[in-house]
Amino acid sequence: MSDWPRQSPVDVALRGACPRCGRGRLFAGLLNVAERCSECDLDLRGNDAGDGPAVFVILGLGAIVMILVFWVEFRFEPPWWVHVLIWGPLTVGLAVWMLRVLKAWLIAQQYTHRSTALDE
Repeated sequence: MSDWPRQSPVDVALRGACPRCGRGRLFAGLLNVAERCSECDLDLRGNDAGDGPAVFVILGLGAIVMILVFWVEFRFEPPWWVHVLIWGPLTVGLAVWMLRVLKAWLIAQQYTHRSTALDE
């Protein structure tokens, strides 16, 4: 067993932190996972979140946004361009944020349960 304290997968996901030390950055870019943790040198290349986060984002965010779109439309009846200004940026921003959080959560779960070849 390692000497690293156990990290909460939810905390790791919300902060985008390393699943082992909780201090290093998990992402090298917006959605690209870093090759190694800058703090504890954990090899992150073996993880694979796959398409899991995308499915949850598409279904979850799509349902939430569409409910809000219909509510705004029937309640306030704004012109079409107001919908474009509101829902376009909001959907893209929330999708990127949700993808990042869910990807980090899945990687943290993989590390916690050792379901990949992440550093032992």
